Amino acid sequence: MKKILFVHARGGVPLDHALPRLAACGEVHMLALSALSADRSEPWRRWCAEVREAGDRRIVGEELVNLIVDSAKDVGADAVIGFSEYILLALAHAAERLGLPGPGAGAVYSRDKRLMRERWAEAGVPVPAFRRVATEAELAEAFEALTAPMLLKPAWGAGSIGQAVLRTREDVPGAWSSVTGALRGLADRGFGESYETDAPGHLLVEEIIDATTEGWYEEEGYGDYLSVEGVVARGVYHPVAITGRIPTIAPFTELSSHAPCVLSEPLQRRVEEVARAAVDALGLDTCGTHTEIKLCRDGGLMIVESAARFGGSAITAVVEEVFGADLVTMLTRELLGEPAGLPERMLVGGGRGAAAEMSLIGTDSAGTPWSTTPVWDARTADLDLLVSPGSHVEPVTSLTVPDGTPIPAYDAPRGITNCAGMLFLTSPDPRTLLRDTYAVLDGMEARLNAAAGAGKQGGTAEPGESPA
Repeated sequence: MKKILFVHARGGVPLDHALPRLAACGEVHMLALSALSADRSEPWRRWCAEVREAGDRRIVGEELVNLIVDSAKDVGADAVIGFSEYILLALAHAAERLGLPGPGAGAVYSRDKRLMRERWAEAGVPVPAFRRVATEAELAEAFEALTAPMLLKPAWGAGSIGQAVLRTREDVPGAWSSVTGALRGLADRGFGESYETDAPGHLLVEEIIDATTEGWYEEEGYGDYLSVEGVVARGVYHPVAITGRIPTIAPFTELSSHAPCVLSEPLQRRVEEVARAAVDALGLDTCGTHTEIKLCRDGGLMIVESAARFGGSAITAVVEEVFGADLVTMLTRELLGEPAGLPERMLVGGGRGAAAEMSLIGTDSAGTPWSTTPVWDARTADLDLLVSPGSHVEPVTSLTVPDGTPIPAYDAPRGITNCAGMLFLTSPDPRTLLRDTYAVLDGMEARLNAAAGAGKQGGTAEPGESPA
């Protein structure tokens, strides 16, 4: 049996989705760079031949590359794989040293958004006007050169962490303070780039894309951007499927991803073409891809970013639920040099109902923060009370806080780190899915408070306690 070194860090594909699929392809040896609590990791350990935990000390730069290389040699790995944005570059360097397939030298263009945009501008891929900034003074200069509104963001960021919108010159000091403050300390919590140690000082500011759903969707409620999930295999890009969105909340925090995309096939093929141009320009070798695209007026499209890894949270599960396309297995087999079954053209339509992943977050669908701080308890939440007959919603266990944990108040600069967890929704069709997505997001605060009240009145276990 072939051996796989799986390097795990915060973010990326959930363990309870990834590990069974990896184990079906070979013997899995996990190198855990993020701490695994004993009670929550036990269900996943059975898929691994061994689990190597790196300990509490954060390992970065060449030391991390060396650790991956040495671990792969120790187990005789035939492939190295990881799904976290933050370890992508270190993993790419390790694979190259080992002579194994991986993202390749182009990985840096998928991580550093400054290089990414420069590469796309050279290749004629549509991107917003932008400037590199390293100081507040440079941000002030960039504000005068670009057209407001604009977005200040980290060049090596992910999940809308550390972003701020600037509309006037007076916004510059506050935006700079807000973003740099949000980034400070995130690396120590596992939300920072692990190879490029100077990454926290690399920022860029870019014009906000004038996006719209007009001329794209026939029904209201959808967001003005989407993403294409795919795989690059030995330099050849295979777009697999589109996942759509509902509108983000300030600054650009995602609330939900869903499939199938309800755009017409001609429109989806246009998206596929632009995604292909963007991914091809990055010069990647073998990896997953997640390419975010804004919808513009008159059928225009503009690229936001393209990562050399799969979409995080439960996006791979959404694609598999609807299309039957197992992205994790496809990539793993490709890395092992086995037939991967990659589609020649992007899949459209979908005959297996509809699915969405949703943020368990302290706001409603419009971004209005909750007025209370309810406690999450999967045993009593019963979110199915909020959805239509035939639909079902459940937490993604490995991405959701333990029972008894309060849902934190929403803090916009923290982006996706505001999430207390992820929910997975299935519905019979896309229209029902859209309606139920809003019903859950807008009804969850009241539902959790009602569940907590009913639990106390009924004498059931308090949040955080184990039932007798």
